[in-house]
Amino acid sequence: MGHHRPTTRSKNKRSKPDDNASADTTSQIFRKILSNREVTEDDVNQLYMIWKPVCQGCRVNTKDNPNCFCGLIPPPNGSRKSGLWQKTSEIVNSLGPDPSHELRESSNTPAGLTNLGATCYANSILQCLYMNKSFREGVFSVEPEVLDREPVLNNLVRLFAQLHSSKMAFVDSAPFIQTLELDNGVQQDSHEFLTLLFSLLERCLSQSKVPKARTIVQDLFRGGVSHVTRCSKCGNESEASSKIEDFYELELNVKGLESLDESLDDYFSIEELHGDNQYHCDACATRADATRSIKLRSLPAVLNFQLKRCVFLPNTTTKKKITSAFCFPGELNMERRLSECSQLDLIYDLAAVLIHKGSAVNSGHYTAHIKDENTGEWWEFDDEHVSNLGQKPFGPTSSVSVAKAAQNEPVDCSSSAKQVTALVDGNHADEKKLQSSDSNGVHHVQTFSSTDAYMLMYVLRRTKIDGEDTAARSGERKMEIDGSVISQQIDNSLPFHLSEEVHALNSVYLDSCEQYKSKKEFQLSCIMKRRQEVRSILTEAPVVSLEKPYFWISTEWLRQWADSVTPLAIDNTSIRCLHGKVPVSRTNYMKRLSVEAWTTLFSKYGGGPTLANGDHCIDCIFEMGRNMVRASTYRDQRSLMKELAETALSGEPLDGKLYYISKSWLQQWLRRKNIDLPCDADSGPTASIRCPHGELMPELASGAKRLLVPESLWNFIHETAMAVKPDDYVGCSTFSADSEPCALCSVELREAAFSEDSLREFKSKQRQNHEKLATNKNIALYPDANYYLLPSSWLSKWRSYIHAGGKNASSSELDTLNTVVDMLLCEKHCKLLERPPELIWKRDLIIQKSAATDGLVLIAEDDWKLFCEEWGGMESKCVSARIEIGNFAKDDLAGSTEEMAISEEHINLSDELNTDLSRRPIVKTCPQVCEECIGERESSELVRKLNYANEDICVCLIRGKQPPKSILEASGSISDPSRRTSKRSRKATYGNSVNLNVSGSTSIYQLKMMIWESFGVRSLLTSVIIYHVTFLVLPWMFAFTALLLEGLRIASQEQVVKENQILHKGSKVINEETASLADANIFPGDILWVTDSKIHENRDIADELSDPNLEEQKEEEGFRGTLLTSTVSSQTIPEACLN
Repeated sequence: MGHHRPTTRSKNKRSKPDDNASADTTSQIFRKILSNREVTEDDVNQLYMIWKPVCQGCRVNTKDNPNCFCGLIPPPNGSRKSGLWQKTSEIVNSLGPDPSHELRESSNTPAGLTNLGATCYANSILQCLYMNKSFREGVFSVEPEVLDREPVLNNLVRLFAQLHSSKMAFVDSAPFIQTLELDNGVQQDSHEFLTLLFSLLERCLSQSKVPKARTIVQDLFRGGVSHVTRCSKCGNESEASSKIEDFYELELNVKGLESLDESLDDYFSIEELHGDNQYHCDACATRADATRSIKLRSLPAVLNFQLKRCVFLPNTTTKKKITSAFCFPGELNMERRLSECSQLDLIYDLAAVLIHKGSAVNSGHYTAHIKDENTGEWWEFDDEHVSNLGQKPFGPTSSVSVAKAAQNEPVDCSSSAKQVTALVDGNHADEKKLQSSDSNGVHHVQTFSSTDAYMLMYVLRRTKIDGEDTAARSGERKMEIDGSVISQQIDNSLPFHLSEEVHALNSVYLDSCEQYKSKKEFQLSCIMKRRQEVRSILTEAPVVSLEKPYFWISTEWLRQWADSVTPLAIDNTSIRCLHGKVPVSRTNYMKRLSVEAWTTLFSKYGGGPTLANGDHCIDCIFEMGRNMVRASTYRDQRSLMKELAETALSGEPLDGKLYYISKSWLQQWLRRKNIDLPCDADSGPTASIRCPHGELMPELASGAKRLLVPESLWNFIHETAMAVKPDDYVGCSTFSADSEPCALCSVELREAAFSEDSLREFKSKQRQNHEKLATNKNIALYPDANYYLLPSSWLSKWRSYIHAGGKNASSSELDTLNTVVDMLLCEKHCKLLERPPELIWKRDLIIQKSAATDGLVLIAEDDWKLFCEEWGGMESKCVSARIEIGNFAKDDLAGSTEEMAISEEHINLSDELNTDLSRRPIVKTCPQVCEECIGERESSELVRKLNYANEDICVCLIRGKQPPKSILEASGSISDPSRRTSKRSRKATYGNSVNLNVSGSTSIYQLKMMIWESFGVRSLLTSVIIYHVTFLVLPWMFAFTALLLEGLRIASQEQVVKENQILHKGSKVINEETASLADANIFPGDILWVTDSKIHENRDIADELSDPNLEEQKEEEGFRGTLLTSTVSSQTIPEACLN
């Protein structure tokens, strides 16, 4: 025999005793107590479950065992989501962020700047300026009294001081940004920011008396160029050529260029002026060919190159970013670029690279890669995050070595750029080595490549022979103030007033770190002590013997105590009865605690009440026993009565005296299960069959269905109902089998039935008297006959009323005819407020066109007289009408008259209309139509209709000369947004159509661009996406390539460019593009159709869609409204800005 695997499914589950056996045992104990009228100690042990053994290792805290203390705390290696037993990491997180995480790694690690939303452009520029040691020392040398007068300069110096000596890993840039009044949520251009900042700093620093500080911006960043125009004929230069213009950066083209060397060649290239661009030479006194170029006159110590990656697209009036790779060297020789020879070595070293990440111009993210002058290491400044890049600006493998001769020959960076074969993150190339020989005077120049470099900053390499550097090495500098020369010792420390402020900030920060550390240690220490206390008390909590004394404690409080860091006082009120003792009904909500555990808890937490082992409530035991016996007796009786009720409902014959009871009530009574005692649902067994007069309700009444039950069942139900609601005699009335239905209610039911019969007869007579009106059929109209006008809305309500069955329709919704006629007449002139219906010829008969919802309908004289009798009207108070045949020429059709006739447009739309316009039926009314009031009303309605917004219109694309008749009719019809349409018409589609969301102010130009986008761009983009997905994901499906390309061709043909669109509403062509939809009488729900003239082809969709006329583009505000563009001195800034 094989070995069977042991069953392990329930090995950890606690086996429970049989519930039914336990309930029977408890019931027997209560019966014995009631019989003997005493409660023994053994009874108490059984009822309070004291006899159960101490639980060992169950997963949850068992309710039916007062000796179970399991599950109150997690296992040794477990935890909980909240409370005392949380994970240590979560407890630490609840204390808030640890300020020590923001601690600066070392004094050699630069600090970052906080991004206030979209201020990365400012952070990158500020870091570039701060990391320039000369500029930093220059602003640090500004006198304190000048800083007090210049808030911008003051906040800049404070910011630099914190970047220099702060203990934090990043510094708050908010004070400086707020002083400039910049919008934190708007991304700006870093180049524009730097230009405006230099201008502002020059004005602020001009107040200083320290020469180095006063002109630090000009000394470091300002160079000179001149625009030279030279006559090719005489060789003379223009007068303006000698004028030197200042520059703080050189703006270089990037488009079509691969390297910095190529961009500089392009910047200093010579432009030929000839033909229409000839230059007027003063020396030659005539127009002559000439050359124009930029000459570099002087170079600054810090040379900034602004790479023009943002180009303007004139076709779209938008900007686009150029993301091509661009090479630049780590060492730049500018000697050959200078117009005049210099004895100095003009070698510049790459000091910073400003990066703009992202493909869009007005968005993206700025970072800065900057070289530390002291260590030579490169750092990446990304707002708060600062990363070490090593000895190269883009990391260890970011350069390409280019051979360079020692004779300062120009370096062909374009050739080196061609050797860059791989880009890493779009910012640098893999390192390559070119073979060279040092013995031949050739050394390597590192070249870098980036697709996102936006600004390059080069610093002039200083020689070691001048006295200035010697003084710098000796640690001394000289400042001239008011003509006196003062020698100061230079070190890395800040000026006293700045050092003191930063020291105070560092002290506050370090104190917060220390406070957090102390708080963390104290909190963890308290939690460890609490956990140890809980484990210790729960270990000694169980009572191991029945003879030992014990105390009762609330399970709910015990749970909270075991899971709270700071528990409350003991609360046993929930397990105490009205007699002040422990009731047997709360056994599942309390635990049996040892004396030692209780003493420890009570001495520390207090509270109460104290409930010991002798505090069992004998009164509650007797009361619970009596209730249990009553419940058992009630269940037995109800089970017997349930069989009688099922017999009564089945319709079987019953013996003995019978009583009426509500059938629905008895059905609900039977459905209820597990009922131990009577409840509110047992009340009102005859409430629904008792009439308002106190007698038996006729069975034909609504909800009065009843049946007969035996006397024993009725007595049980009656007694139960009266026990629940003793005063409810109405809902528990007794009706024996011989009870007669209420005579008054029977009469009312018969009268109601007769009233319904009369109503049906009245409606039937109405349908017979007005057969054609009831079926809404057109009637033939004859000249010289008398007719009357009624609103079509009233007739619609009348038809609904006479066709409705039962009580679904009420005549109260219909106004009397006198009221209707009064509503048709204007108060001012007592004339007709609605025009009569239009008449048409059809099969040699005159009929009226179908009226709109609020139009008028012609009815015959007989119908009018009957309506007057039936609906409260006077025959004399009416709007009468007569039909006349007019003789008019076609030219008279445009005339204005009160007599309404058929229009030519309506005649053309019907295939069955008689085209003889010389016999035109017209309607003459009495009283006449009030054209004045109608005109005022129509004008106001038209204004209301034209002032719409966010409504839909339908546009159909027609690929032919003429649209289908259905589209032409739908487009030509006048739409009314308030008029209901059928489901079929709402679902109707018109082939290649689209719904566009427009407003009354939308121009025809904008509508055409929306049509172009809907019919052309969307289908084209979908086809392109499908093509790329298929080609890339399923490369084996080459058989479909031709088919997809054909789909692209067809999709491109679906474009209907703006100039090709011929827009129609009905038969009318809409031409004026500057007009609005309201001007063109285009309303919500209108159906337009458009054709393609095929005149303009091969348009650039992307450029056209960004046309400024398509939608109003928000004008770029730039730094307008900030202090950078303000002409007011920064001294006027209030003191609040400094905080």
